[in-house]
Amino acid sequence: MSLRLKLRETSTIPIEVEGLTPDALRDKTLAQVERFAIFHGNQQLPLADLFHVSGDTADERIEFADDMAGVHWIGAHMKSGSIHVTDHAGRHVGSQMAGGEITVDGDASDYVGGEMHDGLICIRGSAGHHVGAAYPGSEAGMTGGTLLVHGNAGDQVAHTMRRGLVAIGGAVGDFAGINMVAGSLFIFGACSLRPAAGMRRGTVAVFNDSPALLPTFRAGGRCQPLFLRVYLRTLAQLDFPADPALLDATYEIFHGDLLNGGRGEILVRR
Repeated sequence: MSLRLKLRETSTIPIEVEGLTPDALRDKTLAQVERFAIFHGNQQLPLADLFHVSGDTADERIEFADDMAGVHWIGAHMKSGSIHVTDHAGRHVGSQMAGGEITVDGDASDYVGGEMHDGLICIRGSAGHHVGAAYPGSEAGMTGGTLLVHGNAGDQVAHTMRRGLVAIGGAVGDFAGINMVAGSLFIFGACSLRPAAGMRRGTVAVFNDSPALLPTFRAGGRCQPLFLRVYLRTLAQLDFPADPALLDATYEIFHGDLLNGGRGEILVRR
């Protein structure tokens, strides 16, 4: 049985549940879980003051059974287990997580998978800005794992990404893949301004809308990359909505950013 959390009442004051992860709660009794310290604004409170708590922790599964748009840091730093949010979620879902799986059935806010290290995050709705990105002042963004957003995402997706896969089923905002060091960013909807600006290595693949590229990217011909087929089949196994016709599509490759070594690539479906 999962550990089930349901808000006692909605609140306009942010609720922060950083550290409330399946691996951290695995050996705790229900009474100990109810005393777990969380924040309501700047006030520290036991979990049971804000949530109805039921179930148990033995199988390392947590279900947030409510609209959690005002609840932040869900799954941050988790190492194993699974978390399921049945509606919306707040900021920092899966921030710096090192393993396990998080599924959000609705939308999520900013910094989904911020500096994520490993594991799987699936947002079945849309997400905010800085998906899989580095925090301000940090030298590394996402360093591993798989991050899927079925809907749209905001600006600076995969900022300073080093490893892993980010796939966005809808549109993205400005500066997608900015300063990428490595890893793969797949964009299935419209791509806004300046994708992959400052990238060193890595791949940004755009499957739907031809983006306006910076002049510091150089055309390098057309191809049918085998690694894209592997990734697309993997996404299909994860129930990510991708057109099967993409498996045999032709892509134009652009090398760049030439101001930063030029060893990255943007693949655009033609």
